[in-house]
Amino acid sequence: MTETPSIATSPAPRPRAAAKATLDLSAERLGDLLGLIYESALKPDTWVTALSALRDVFEGNYVSLIVRPGSGDDLGLIVSAAGDHRTIDPNNPPLSLSPFSGMLPDRVVTVDDVLTEQDWRASSYFRDWCAPHDVFQVMAVDIQTRDGGVYGLRITRGDGAPRFSPADRSRCQVLLPHLRRALDLHLSVNQDRQVNQLYGQAMAHLMVGAIVLDEQGKVLECNPMAKAIVEMNDGLVINGGQVEATYAADNRRLQRLVREVLDNTGRPARLRPAEAISISRPSGKVSWGLVVQSISPDRWTEGKHRPCAAVFVRDSDSKAMPPVRLAQDLFQLTAAETMLAIQLANGLSLEEAAEALNIRRNTARAHLRSIFSKTGVRRQTELVRIFLNSVVLLGGAD
Repeated sequence: MTETPSIATSPAPRPRAAAKATLDLSAERLGDLLGLIYESALKPDTWVTALSALRDVFEGNYVSLIVRPGSGDDLGLIVSAAGDHRTIDPNNPPLSLSPFSGMLPDRVVTVDDVLTEQDWRASSYFRDWCAPHDVFQVMAVDIQTRDGGVYGLRITRGDGAPRFSPADRSRCQVLLPHLRRALDLHLSVNQDRQVNQLYGQAMAHLMVGAIVLDEQGKVLECNPMAKAIVEMNDGLVINGGQVEATYAADNRRLQRLVREVLDNTGRPARLRPAEAISISRPSGKVSWGLVVQSISPDRWTEGKHRPCAAVFVRDSDSKAMPPVRLAQDLFQLTAAETMLAIQLANGLSLEEAAEALNIRRNTARAHLRSIFSKTGVRRQTELVRIFLNSVVLLGGAD
């Protein structure tokens, strides 16, 4: 087996043909290609389409973006535009065996820079993986994003196809800044999306419904808890795209409150206090508690359908169902003690909790004494307070 040499670590000079490379594509085709690349930053599922366009530009048979190399049980992730060819297995063989591993960022190289043709054909990497996929000519570059991550771009052609020319390298070099910006944008958008998802999960675990309104008071978005509350049709509905209360008097108060909050959206934050009301429920259950809060406007967002206010609603009659395991870990309780503490936190008396858990009252009292000892409280009301104010509710249900 031929040993794979490492790639030289000296930086490659900037190609002088970069300006000419942009002329190889018509303005329309270049615009379409860049549009696909930047669209992929916002819609990761469209990366295959962007890579397919790159494959056409370079007349290749594969274009692949190595998002995450495989390691251990992690198979890694390769996004590949394979056309009519077989889909690439991201971990067969391990990318660490590739002669293109460990490259300096932003340096475009080809097989000719790494191995002689004889050594390339004799390498196990070529024989075991490249040849079966009809991969012979390879142009590779590792793109480093601003967070220090590295994404590998690999453009290939089959055996017998022309080698990648200096013009091909220049064209690839010209596209690198756009690919890097698209990856940076994807990372920023994805981070925001993940943070928003985390906040949304926390609100759901706290059983808080959130309804986002635009400048006209129209509903833009509801989180799952808000959707569940509206679907109950018990005092709150969405009618004609607006949040409404079932009873006329409640609805007049709600609409007036929403309008006041929307009118104050452009004012400084200190002058935009949240407003709260209660909404009666036809079922006779405890009224909904609503808080309406304005959302600070984005100076870059003009026009309609932008988030301007949020309605937060919580069911005061709902039952907390925190993860038993988290509660055990947090308060060092046994499973039986934790189940009793949850019942008490949900408003049951000790006798009612014992009945709900199908245990004797004396057993419940023994558990309660142990809970008091472990948590350092002396009264049941204190236990309920520390339980409901703890982070355990943020863990969701088991």
